[in-house]
Amino acid sequence: MKPMQRKKTVTPKAGQRQLRIAEEIRHVLAGIIADNNLADPDLAGRMVTVTVVKISPDLRNATIFMAPFGGTHEPGDAEKVVRALNRAAGYFRGELARQVEMRVSPQLRFKIDDSFEEASRIEALLHDPVVRADIAKAKEEAKAAKLKDAAPKVVTPGDDSPE
Repeated sequence: MKPMQRKKTVTPKAGQRQLRIAEEIRHVLAGIIADNNLADPDLAGRMVTVTVVKISPDLRNATIFMAPFGGTHEPGDAEKVVRALNRAAGYFRGELARQVEMRVSPQLRFKIDDSFEEASRIEALLHDPVVRADIAKAKEEAKAAKLKDAAPKVVTPGDDSPE
């Protein structure tokens, strides 16, 4: 007997409702955090940017990506803030339930949004002299290949061989 193969699951793109609710959650959470009524000393006086909210298709789980406002000042600062936000997830969920009309308030999980650091790293790489030289060389090679392809082909009578 042949074993059954698993179906490959494809994650569908977020629907319009999902995107709308995720954006509303982002705005509400940013407001709650900005009010700074949090008792946790790790969050007191911290400025946090809520960059993206990704919500599951069933709207029961939400991952909130955040970045400390103005970047991190100390190593481990962002991780400390994320741990504090995850400890306060129940409070945020309750406030969210009061402010956003939904059947079920989603479970919240906070994560660091490292896209800004990644963009800075890529930007630094692009400005590296070695990489700039490689890019310039590639552009010249592409330009030469384009000119070669655009050059008229001369066919002499009696030459039946294709180039």
